[in-house]
Amino acid sequence: MDFRLTGMAVTIKDVARAAGVSASTVTRALSNPEMVNPATRDRVRQTAAALGYQPNRAARGLITGRTGNLGLLVPDLANPFFPSIVKGVQARAHEADYAVFLVDTDEDATAEAGLVSKLSKQVDGLILCSPRMSEEELRTILGETPVVLLNRRVGRVPSVTPAFTDAMRQAVSHLTALGHRRIAYVAGPRTSWANRERVRSLRAVAASSADFELVEIGNVIPQFPGGVAAADQVLAADVTAVIAYNDLVALGRHQRARLRRHRPGRDGPPVPDHRRPPQGAGRPRLGRPAAATAGTAGPHRSGPARAAGPAHGPRLDRPGAGVSTTPEPEHRAPEHLNTRTSEHHRQR
Repeated sequence: MDFRLTGMAVTIKDVARAAGVSASTVTRALSNPEMVNPATRDRVRQTAAALGYQPNRAARGLITGRTGNLGLLVPDLANPFFPSIVKGVQARAHEADYAVFLVDTDEDATAEAGLVSKLSKQVDGLILCSPRMSEEELRTILGETPVVLLNRRVGRVPSVTPAFTDAMRQAVSHLTALGHRRIAYVAGPRTSWANRERVRSLRAVAASSADFELVEIGNVIPQFPGGVAAADQVLAADVTAVIAYNDLVALGRHQRARLRRHRPGRDGPPVPDHRRPPQGAGRPRLGRPAAATAGTAGPHRSGPARAAGPAHGPRLDRPGAGVSTTPEPEHRAPEHLNTRTSEHHRQR
């Protein structure tokens, strides 16, 4: 019988009858192939493919205790850093015959914990990208389902993290080589482990070097409006280069700086929408490290952190020219905003 012509669903019993084996053998051949003789296993698989048999994941899950699903949580899918990670996870999951449930937590640590708890009951494991939860909350989750962390470390939990100290040292080395001696870091959320690691790394670099002064500005939301909100304080800090928490913050700071530098009648109309980044800007490619950028932060570089200089304009050798006093539209307030100068230079 050709089941594909009748529209009837093919069952394990149908495959067993056609392959000349028991239904339990078919189940083992498809779910635990290492338990079946290779010749029998191949015959069962070929028969199942010929009949168009599709395993019932829910039914198989009742037997094996596995769902065939993975949960992937990201803090902000609108952030161009995360879509390529999502595609990479999906590609590898597909190779292993896993489906991926994607959840955007919208930078909300409280909602994140609840979503993880609900999702953990429907998946075989979780991949948490830059989770904002506390370490205590994360440890509670670890007892419920296997977890891999991205951009976060908690004890011996499997994790994938950047080399923050080396990255910050390279960014500073690049900027000081270009002559910058007063460098700002626009910090991301206080709840961000990656932000704390960047701050720690930058302070360590500043403490070991007399070549530059570190000015910390923030904390801001890790989105385009956060950079817009921090831009005026960057200008007031009298720095000549900026390292931003991420691409979106760098782009927001740069666009606000462009608005401040607008010269009526000479530069054309200012960019009208300061609430969102230019379309397609800042899209990263999975596996490319962050790098310090000469000039403005733009779409040709990517990574979790961005070195963007100068603070006042699009060229590193021309800081702070032609600042307009024209009132600008209101923008979204940052999460928290203050300025901190490195101890090394305060004591000099």
